[in-house]
Amino acid sequence: MAGVPQITELPGVESADKAAMLRPNLISLFDSFLSHGSDVAVIERRGYRRKTLTYGELHANAVAWSQTLSAHGIGQGDRVLVWGQNSGAWVCCFWGILLRGAIAVPMDAAASRDFVQRTTASAGVKLILRDESLPELPGCRPSLIYSQMAGASENLAPPSPPQVIPNQEPARNAVAEILFTSGTTSEPRGVVLTHGNFLANLEPLERGIDAYRKYERWFHPLRFVSLVPLSHVFGQFMTLFVPPLLGAAVVFESSNNPTEIMRTAKRERATVVVAVPRILDALRSSIERDLEARQQIPWFQRAYAAADGQRFLRRVWRFRRIHRRFGWKFWAFVSGGAALGADTEDFFKRIGYAVVQGYGMTETASLISLNHPFRATQGSVGKVLPGREFKLAEDGEIFVRGENVSSGYWEAGELHPSDDQGWLRTGDVGEVDPNGNLKFRGRKKNVIVTSAGFNIYPEDLEEVLRKQPGVRDCVVLARQHNGNAEPCAVLLAGNLAEEASAAVEAANNSLAEYQRIREWLIWPEVDFPRTSTGKPKLVEIRAWADKFLNRAGGGVATADWASLAPTTGGRPLDALLAVVSGGSVPGTAQLEQNLGLSSLDRVELLSVLEEKFHVELNETAFAGARSVADIQRLLRQPSARRTEYFYPYWAQRAPTRWLRLLVYYTLVWPATQILGHPRIRGRENLRDLRGPVLVVSNHITRRADIGLILAAFPRRFRHRLTIAMGGETLQEMRKPPREWFFLKRWSYTVGYWLVTALFNVFPLPQLSGFRESFRFAGESADRGYSVLVFPEGVANDTATGEMAPFQSGIGLLAQNLRIPVVPVRLDGVWRMKRQRRRLAHLGEITVNIGVPVSFPADTAPAEVASRLESLIKVL
Repeated sequence: MAGVPQITELPGVESADKAAMLRPNLISLFDSFLSHGSDVAVIERRGYRRKTLTYGELHANAVAWSQTLSAHGIGQGDRVLVWGQNSGAWVCCFWGILLRGAIAVPMDAAASRDFVQRTTASAGVKLILRDESLPELPGCRPSLIYSQMAGASENLAPPSPPQVIPNQEPARNAVAEILFTSGTTSEPRGVVLTHGNFLANLEPLERGIDAYRKYERWFHPLRFVSLVPLSHVFGQFMTLFVPPLLGAAVVFESSNNPTEIMRTAKRERATVVVAVPRILDALRSSIERDLEARQQIPWFQRAYAAADGQRFLRRVWRFRRIHRRFGWKFWAFVSGGAALGADTEDFFKRIGYAVVQGYGMTETASLISLNHPFRATQGSVGKVLPGREFKLAEDGEIFVRGENVSSGYWEAGELHPSDDQGWLRTGDVGEVDPNGNLKFRGRKKNVIVTSAGFNIYPEDLEEVLRKQPGVRDCVVLARQHNGNAEPCAVLLAGNLAEEASAAVEAANNSLAEYQRIREWLIWPEVDFPRTSTGKPKLVEIRAWADKFLNRAGGGVATADWASLAPTTGGRPLDALLAVVSGGSVPGTAQLEQNLGLSSLDRVELLSVLEEKFHVELNETAFAGARSVADIQRLLRQPSARRTEYFYPYWAQRAPTRWLRLLVYYTLVWPATQILGHPRIRGRENLRDLRGPVLVVSNHITRRADIGLILAAFPRRFRHRLTIAMGGETLQEMRKPPREWFFLKRWSYTVGYWLVTALFNVFPLPQLSGFRESFRFAGESADRGYSVLVFPEGVANDTATGEMAPFQSGIGLLAQNLRIPVVPVRLDGVWRMKRQRRRLAHLGEITVNIGVPVSFPADTAPAEVASRLESLIKVL
């Protein structure tokens, strides 16, 4: 490397001290799990439920997986592929693999089947551990479903007798994992990472954390909300390795919706959010949209300007209304996987949050440099960590060497060692300020060299474009001209050329002459193709842009939307997503008549729209949307409260529950026995069942049904039961129309508080807002409450007493609660209702309790609803 003008080497600790602090391998970190014992290690959502895993349970499950792998012939150096979404089971599998001295091959859940098959063949994978939602690949290696603990699998029986291979603790330089980057048609290429590669990054952090441990106990337990996949090295580092140093819990959040992220941070009392820059951009946009909806933009602009240079606590107090949304224990973002925009970084710092930004890549086991959380320099990615060498080439390319650098690549079935005397050419361009802080400029291969000899960094242009109204995201590519290049922008924006043109013109006004954009395109889909960490796939975007511009002869262009076809499970969701973002289908197209959307399609579409556009849509307004134009209008509006319904968490607190039981046994239970004296059949079906459960019953009358079911069930269910009631009815009781006579309004309001307190009801609307209701039901189940639902929706008022068809929403609720479903049928009540009697004849009323049932995870909600309806009819 002759001619390199500057070389920066950052010294570590003294060699003797350093040697004393070196860990032999990652297993030494795993062994420390037992010292955290009952501390929660992992929190995840399964449907509408919350599941936790303590460090002790994680340790035991990982050991069990190690034994299972041994029984299937996995030993030292064998490759095991882990394929699935972030979960506690994934974490257990990973540590179980390392305990065997085997090599993990993490795979993103969204990876194509073809890529998984090619990776499996290239790496010589001996066994696949997969999520139950992912398929077994034909012609591929055998697989275990890792959510089925202790090696149970539909596809692979343990060998008989099991051959237990002795475990040998891996050395520091032993391979821990091979991480393959996603690809299309090229041969998979995996980065080989050793235990020492990870430890070289972890040990400096551990030494830095030691100085703050005395403060940590005041905030314990710390909780990290992770939105980065475990198949990515940044996600692994911040999820698998850093939290155990602090006994912290990791909260896996599957949604990229900003409102869901904020709700999770507040509900879980999180300390840190770990995310890629795109998520932080979305959170910032969501906060700004909410301020606009509440007409608080003038206040925010004044406060934002005044906060510049203020102390941290002053800024926190100034923006306390924003901090309430994240919760008061939350204080920091950790960003990685890509460069964070300076505006977004400044935004969160200014409103009172720490922003920790690191720089690294897969080949460096995640980290090269890291910002100090309390002494970060604006616009930099921090100082290079101790224990590695660092230098900049003449063209600004970053070179790094040290124990954290991968020893080579796995390609075509064998290891290819790295060259250049251990120096890693990062392919990134950077600069170092006088204080030793590294600043990232962009990818070397993406630098655009113009005919005038100027270097244009696409990241600079993209940052300016993203500030323009209507531009959701963008990428800037090099458009070749006679051996030189000019910038070409590809925009995520509306499909109106005039609006996009105005955005490009406004951006050009703030750029230097040589940086200005003269060609641009509008991307033809709702979002760019992206990697698992949210980066746009430039190869695919560039191929499309070249093809389009070559056909159009250059210039500016909008997309051809006609080629977009419905492909989502036979429903036109993909086409509709394209339409609502500015497609060629007329806005007058009706959602039901022209596009065939069912009520469940609407629920799915609402979630997808919020995920894709990073907005919060009002469910009531969305339910009222009848055409494409209605949805387009909702997307343009500022965010608003998701639902108009109120969910009474207070009704499940101990004082209210004690009052409820007192009133029940004093008044309700005697009245039920005297007026109804019901017979109970099938109670033996509940003998070995423990809560919580989902109780599903036919519905005759509001007054009698709840009392009869409460009387029929054992006390362990009766004392902890929450009941779904018509949301529209409860809302009318809580907020009666102002035109009503005041005594009627007063009686309705009093009735609302009484029925909520004494029967623990919550709203389940018929038309909109039931996503929030289902979430409340899940949170109730987490607190040990069973849930009672009447799937007919309304009380039976037919002339024959026949049950009304069950609404398909009950299938969605049953699938996502993942608890046993108890079918119940009430007989005899309908006759009393028709005859307007309050006193039942002896033996007239029967409460029939069926056998609890569960449904496979892949059962369609409509099928679940239909089967439950059939079960109740035959009771």
